[in-house]
Amino acid sequence: MGLFDLFKKHSELEQMYDIDLLESTSERVRQKQLAVQTCVNFIARIISQSEFRVRKDKKTIKDELYYRLNVRPNKNMSATHFWQTVVYKLIHDNECLIVKTDSDDLVIADDYYRIEYGLVEDIFQSVTIKDFTYQRTFRMSEVIFLEYDNEKLSKLIDTLYEDYGELIGRLLEFQKHKNQIRSTVDVDASQQKDEKTQARLQNFINNLYQSIKTKAFAIVPQQKGFKYEEHSKGLSGSGQSIEDINKATNGFLDQVAKVLGLPPSLIHGEMADVEKQTRNAMIFCIDHLLKKIKDELNGKFIDKKDFLAGKQFSIRRVTYKDIFDIAVAADKWRSSSLADGHELRDKAGLDESDDPIHDKFIITKNYAETLEGGEKN
Repeated sequence: MGLFDLFKKHSELEQMYDIDLLESTSERVRQKQLAVQTCVNFIARIISQSEFRVRKDKKTIKDELYYRLNVRPNKNMSATHFWQTVVYKLIHDNECLIVKTDSDDLVIADDYYRIEYGLVEDIFQSVTIKDFTYQRTFRMSEVIFLEYDNEKLSKLIDTLYEDYGELIGRLLEFQKHKNQIRSTVDVDASQQKDEKTQARLQNFINNLYQSIKTKAFAIVPQQKGFKYEEHSKGLSGSGQSIEDINKATNGFLDQVAKVLGLPPSLIHGEMADVEKQTRNAMIFCIDHLLKKIKDELNGKFIDKKDFLAGKQFSIRRVTYKDIFDIAVAADKWRSSSLADGHELRDKAGLDESDDPIHDKFIITKNYAETLEGGEKN
């Protein structure tokens, strides 16, 4: 009888339906990409709102170059989209190459090969913009080439992610295991094994699983030879909560923000000392990048003689203060004769005025030097 039972069990195994095991397979959360995208996009959105100007004798020169840098760099991109792309490639890829075409368009290279020299200009070959590749070579003086740092950001992030990635992955797997819905389906082996019957049964299980997965309240119809049973009760237990995952994720995001010079609290949207944190972000991150861009524009579009004569690029970044917030300070600067009207209007983000009153340095009585003899003298 024991031998008969063995053959019986083997026969039942052979008669089981070849039904797919249903499970929810979700990709591992890519915290690395999320952190980089969050920080880089934050920087790109700020810089893309800047105004790029050529200044000479305290006047802004609005010419073709001004239009290209602030309105339409090329036929397919607006200035905002252009500078967002430049900043993203600059930070993410550690460098960005901008080429001026024969039609004076400014385009961003997707791929290129750089040959470096010690005492002469570097050259760029196989410069590719989307599906077009230049056959000519470009010298360093003919292009706008921006470099972010000495080491690629991706290498730093990959090294950092080795520490946080495994921790975050383990916490996610534990949460999915703890909250997993587990069930079994008993199928009567005496049913027909033809393809039509198996397909109908598979379709029924798929619909049943989808209903349980997506609906808060699902009714399981009873079928002859088919029994569905859950075994998830009491599995939650104790252990790490979702807060532990958030803490680990935020810790990784904080490290990425610090690498880029951004205050972590500003990235998280915290309101405490937001003005101070914004100022730090502007000084240690945004101004640093704008200085790189300004130096490159000065070196490629303005020759040495004109630069020394006072003609140079000026980048007016977006301000985080309203003009009414600086009204008292502006009045003090003007009344104490520390600045004229043109300088104050420029700092406030206002356009230049032709009124000659702004050319004068004005000082009020309370700041003026008191002469001997009082007001009569």
